[in-house]
Amino acid sequence: MATGLDGVVAAETILSKTDQAKNMVWVRGVDLPTLAARHGFEGTVALLWDGFAGEGLTRSGVQGALGVARMQAFESLPSWLGHATSRSLFEGVRHALSSQSDGATGIDLVAALTVAVPALVRRQAGAQPVAPNPNLGTAADLLHMLRGAAPDAAQAGALDTYFTVMAESGLNASSFAARIVASTRASLTDAVLAAWCAFTGPLHGGAPGPTLDLLDEAATQPDLEAWLEAKLRAGERLMGFGHRVFQGNDPRALEMRRSLTAMGPAAGRLAFAETLERAVAVAIDRVKPGRKLPPNVEITAALLLDAVGIPRDAFTLAFAVGRSPGWIAHALEQQKTGRLIRPASTYIGPPVG
Repeated sequence: MATGLDGVVAAETILSKTDQAKNMVWVRGVDLPTLAARHGFEGTVALLWDGFAGEGLTRSGVQGALGVARMQAFESLPSWLGHATSRSLFEGVRHALSSQSDGATGIDLVAALTVAVPALVRRQAGAQPVAPNPNLGTAADLLHMLRGAAPDAAQAGALDTYFTVMAESGLNASSFAARIVASTRASLTDAVLAAWCAFTGPLHGGAPGPTLDLLDEAATQPDLEAWLEAKLRAGERLMGFGHRVFQGNDPRALEMRRSLTAMGPAAGRLAFAETLERAVAVAIDRVKPGRKLPPNVEITAALLLDAVGIPRDAFTLAFAVGRSPGWIAHALEQQKTGRLIRPASTYIGPPVG
């Protein structure tokens, strides 16, 4: 039996398709480059939820509804933020989600996350939360609430691209968790809370931050290739390189890289990251000839989040804002078309009977 359920089909979905050979993801038939260029985050939410959370959803309609819901979420901050002050950022998000009612809609939950993330980060720094601007898009308003000032257009655009291409990624661990909970007919809030809990693990959504640690360490090395070769021979994992699904260039990373390039000098360490990628290719060829270890989406995501001003310890929180529409779409689809998920197990314990 394959470990980790590799190759096991657990659901039928109309939400997305990933083609490893073509290195492409389609969301309801729309490829990622088109999503980034024409739909944006709110348009992608409309695409994912159409038919599940209403009919004929539009980008402008979703953006307007999220703006109103962010104002409502901000008004409810006092009900949970005080309890989260002495907790970690991850625990703070858990407080924020658990404060939502069982009747919360997808719009309510995305808005609650969007407001909670900057509020938690600011509270951690000893600053007061900033009220949202309902006229802004999700990405721009998150940056506005984080800084207390209007964001740079290029930075807001880059974060919007990040949210767009990360919104849905098939049956990953957190989306599967959302589907399992939704299959019991539990509330949408419960499904999203379960997804967040799965998401926080370092093998899943908790991974973007440490990739910058690798960049920091790499930047101090006098012989980058020798340092990388030593790490590979010692069996150490290079955060930001290699992927369980994509064996070549990750299409999500390509779209984020375009946004970073458009930021010009503000793109931060993109040039050094490209130097590191070339050095990794040389080192892996020496250690394991014929094997490839391409950069994955984590390293580009970390560079983008760093460039737009998201603190490193809040990377996973920002990631959750972008991914939450996918969790919700999976939960809604499971509720509408699926049955109770209850796989079997094979007993391998001491002999019985």
